[in-house]
Amino acid sequence: MKSLSRLLYLPAFAFLMFFFSCNKRSGKPKLLVFTKTAGFHHASIEDGVKAIFRLGQENNFDVDTTSNSAIFNEDSLKKYAAVVFLSTTDNTDVLMTNYEKNAFQRYIEAGGGFVGVHAATDAGYHWGWYTRLVGANFNGHPEQQTASLHIVDKENISTKGLPDPWVRKDEWYNFKNLNKDVHVLITIDEKSYKGGTNGDNHPMAWYHDFDGGRAWYTELGHTPESYTDPLFLKHLLGGIKYAMDDNRELNYSKVKTPTIPAEDRFTKTQLVEGTFFEPTEMTILPNLDILVAQRRGEIMMYNHATKKVKQVGYLDVYWRTQHTPGVNAEEGLLGIQKDPNFEKNHYVYMYYSPSDTSVNRLSRFTFENDTINPKSEKIILQLYEQREICCHTGGSIAFDKNNLLYVSTGDNTTPFNEPGKGFNTYGFAPLDDRPGFEHYDDRRSAGNTNDLRGKILRIKINDDGSYSIPDGNLFPKGKDSTRPEIYVMGDRNPYRISVDQKTGFLYWGEVGPDANNDSLATRGPRGYDELNQARKAGFFGWPFFIADNLPYRPYDYATGKSGEPFDPQRPVNNSRNNTGLQVLPPAQPAYIWYPYAESKDFPQVGSGGRTTMAGPVYYTDMFPDSTRYPDYYNGKLFFYDWIRNWIKVVTMLPNGDFDNMEPFMSDTKFNNISDMEVGPDGRLYVLEYGTGWFAKNDNAGLARLDFNSGNRAPKISSLTVDKTSGELPLQIIASVKAVDPDKDPVSYIWHIGNQIQKKTTDPTLQYTLDKIGDYAISVDVTDDKNASSSSNTVNVYAGNTAPVVNVLINGNKTFYFPGNPVKYNVDITDKDDSTIDPHNLLVHADYSDQKDKVASTQGHQVFEREMAGKTLMLSLDCKGCHKVDSKSVGPAFISVAQRYQKNKDATSVLAEKIIKGGSGNWGEVAMAAHPELKESDAKQIVSWILSLADSDKKSKSLPQSGSVDATMNQPARDNGVLTIYAAYTDNGGNNTKPLMGSGSAELRSSKMTFEGVTKMEGYSKATFGGKTFLIIPAEGWFRIDSIDLSAITKASIMMGWQKPPVAGYTFEVHLDSPTGQKIGEFTFAGKNGPAPKDAKPQFAVITSSISPVNDGKMHNIYIVSKIADPSVKGMAALSSIEFFVK
Repeated sequence: MKSLSRLLYLPAFAFLMFFFSCNKRSGKPKLLVFTKTAGFHHASIEDGVKAIFRLGQENNFDVDTTSNSAIFNEDSLKKYAAVVFLSTTDNTDVLMTNYEKNAFQRYIEAGGGFVGVHAATDAGYHWGWYTRLVGANFNGHPEQQTASLHIVDKENISTKGLPDPWVRKDEWYNFKNLNKDVHVLITIDEKSYKGGTNGDNHPMAWYHDFDGGRAWYTELGHTPESYTDPLFLKHLLGGIKYAMDDNRELNYSKVKTPTIPAEDRFTKTQLVEGTFFEPTEMTILPNLDILVAQRRGEIMMYNHATKKVKQVGYLDVYWRTQHTPGVNAEEGLLGIQKDPNFEKNHYVYMYYSPSDTSVNRLSRFTFENDTINPKSEKIILQLYEQREICCHTGGSIAFDKNNLLYVSTGDNTTPFNEPGKGFNTYGFAPLDDRPGFEHYDDRRSAGNTNDLRGKILRIKINDDGSYSIPDGNLFPKGKDSTRPEIYVMGDRNPYRISVDQKTGFLYWGEVGPDANNDSLATRGPRGYDELNQARKAGFFGWPFFIADNLPYRPYDYATGKSGEPFDPQRPVNNSRNNTGLQVLPPAQPAYIWYPYAESKDFPQVGSGGRTTMAGPVYYTDMFPDSTRYPDYYNGKLFFYDWIRNWIKVVTMLPNGDFDNMEPFMSDTKFNNISDMEVGPDGRLYVLEYGTGWFAKNDNAGLARLDFNSGNRAPKISSLTVDKTSGELPLQIIASVKAVDPDKDPVSYIWHIGNQIQKKTTDPTLQYTLDKIGDYAISVDVTDDKNASSSSNTVNVYAGNTAPVVNVLINGNKTFYFPGNPVKYNVDITDKDDSTIDPHNLLVHADYSDQKDKVASTQGHQVFEREMAGKTLMLSLDCKGCHKVDSKSVGPAFISVAQRYQKNKDATSVLAEKIIKGGSGNWGEVAMAAHPELKESDAKQIVSWILSLADSDKKSKSLPQSGSVDATMNQPARDNGVLTIYAAYTDNGGNNTKPLMGSGSAELRSSKMTFEGVTKMEGYSKATFGGKTFLIIPAEGWFRIDSIDLSAITKASIMMGWQKPPVAGYTFEVHLDSPTGQKIGEFTFAGKNGPAPKDAKPQFAVITSSISPVNDGKMHNIYIVSKIADPSVKGMAALSSIEFFVK
């Protein structure tokens, strides 16, 4: 039997050996070294890269290195046995995009390897999976010093042979969020150095098999000297070998995380736009009809079959103050939700403010035959509401999987300063309990256990319209000084809520107060919005706490004196207006929170105005295959911000803890989402309030967010035509840039005017126009499955050549210099007329921020339309019947402008009259028709006419030649742009219309920051506080592209550091190559001294003369730098360069 078992064992062993050999990649292993930093940039990164290259050469593996995160895609990562994060830093979640994160996670799950070195733990704070992979998060460090390391595992490939203790000098990290599942290799003895905070269990290196892959981390490696230390390099090499795992093939069949769907697979399908008047909440019926509540009382219905909207009900609501001018009431029809058994009972619930009673009311109605039956109302619950004040209503309604109803209520408290106050209380917790100031005391409502305001209530609706109290609410039925309906208390304005239909967890967006800055010594923290999660009933803090339980202080509104901060473990409500318990339940922290400014806790949310709201937790198995979203979104929470106009998706751990946040449809424009619901088809629907408050907005609407799992249409990036005007015959070449996302073959159908179509398989068309007229050129790009996209339209006029207009600058053509006038001349070439008519010329100058150039361009476009409209008018018979400022056969143009000035439909109405003619508005004389005139041309004429109404307020044209102040008499801005713009319209000719030509010149600030620098060697970018810095290497260069150096005599660079750089640097300025003509040199002598205690960056300005370069050409300049003593280590950065003239 022994021999037989041996015979059976040998083939099995041979099979296993064959399997593992087949599972190994051919050739040398490849290692990717990733060096991107979005925070502190370690000077040792360059040394580390060189050392790993040497290790690869000596140990038979290849090394690639990059700081570009775009390499994190599946096709690229498949090449590598392991990836090294070499002192990558990022505390703002910009190290990788969500698509790159997804590719990296799938790579590890497929069996990829990871090596983290030193500051690899100083990244991924907001990405739970990465924290678990790398094993911890950085939590500060003391100054560099010598310490003793203990080798815990002496047999591991990365620690075998290391001395124990291992005494070395480095920068020693403290850690938080340590992964308890790692295998620790090395610990540090905190008694051997100063500044450790992790105690006796302070790991410094570890490894673990993680999520299908292998991860190894060492804290060592801050200093450049580490990368020439044989012991450290032995340690690092062992970690690399472990992670590469004998160069095994990746196995993507084992991957658990689905691929993120490409954003272009989602589209916003607009169902309704411009119809709704203050839409608040919606409910989607089983047949996909949608009921929409409007704050002023109307119930609207979108009919899925007819695609039409109609009113199906009305409630008489209190929606504006009756006796208090200047106060905006927020009450009205606030919430609507269908019954879970709607198909059987046709019940709809609404939360509203009846006009005749000072309450907010939850009622049940019957909806049948497309009508809300007002007589069917069953009043379920109502709560007192103080009126004639502002603000905060809540009003959202939701059901859980057990058919329990949740409704949110606002705190009904005024958040503004009290009139006549001598000190500012605006934006903090309102806590004034003095008689007569009750509506400034939020403890009477949100902090009151015996009041239903500022809560989320949970009740069971009985068949007869009454309700009962379910188990598990915050207070049991019958408890003194409490209301049993309360599930969550401590809310300010929980405007939109949702309930997880599997876990029963409640989510809501909490609209927070407005304080921009902390006032910790007197009032408390600044304002935050919150997204909250309640796994069970609880008190969520307001008005005593905000965010993650940041406490406010009691405040004496008579004296302005503050008390001690409230205690989140034992909050006490001692307000004179409190009718409930004094000692409240312990406060629960928010799930996600963010202020107006950028958030260090959740940087993904951005900055600006805020109104956060909760959407659904999505489950794919609850919806049809054909219309649901991909499995990637299974179990994820959607939430959104009304003001910031984004949607985010939150990945959670199985217990509901936050793990990651990512954008959703970030390239899609939303118009202030007031509600989001998932329909029975599995698609998200968004209700858009529109951009104006308390108004009927043109962009208010209803949209569906569709997912396309199949073939995608080609994507067109641009259409260009080489000539947009010219005399007959006019030969044009049109070119389109388009790609098919699915790499299908495509064809092109070209549209030339209204009558001509040409089909090609080439993205270029040559065509000759031989008749006078306007031609709209466009193209449809179609793939072989008939999916098609249409380009923009380029308008071409045949029969006349537009004038050529150039704005010429006399002086430096790149920069303006504050205090020095900018001289200009407008050069005009009109092929058809050598005489230039100054009345047809417009010259305009504008000074704006670089980011505001769009607004500036729009201003120029208005001028263009008006100028073109005037010239078109003069080319027609209009001038025979109308004068600008006096009556003729017809009215003066200025009279027409004044009559229609406030008519929002004026452009369409007057354009139609110009084309079709008319009579009776200004007398008996009929106005001639112009049927041959294009609508766009007629609207240009109208634009000029309407501009006359404000002609006294309009700035006049600048002269053809002259000068302007460099900053247009505004304070100079670092990113300011001076634009001089000119437009000239010719007079047309026989049967041809006038055409306009335009040109502009832009001058930028002579102080340049480095966001736009892309070409560099040795240098790297880092971002601190929203500013871009260039980290100075021991030797290297960076390039500034295409600048005019005329008249420049001097330049300065700003250099910064945290710890003063002892070694000096030289920065040479070269023309057009790193070894080109040298025209300047900056010298920094070095600086001794301790780092500042507050760790704030220090700066120095270094100046150099610049040799004259007056050839009038644009040059690339290279800043070539070198450290005086490479053996002296340190780190410094450049933040800007500024050029000067005499």
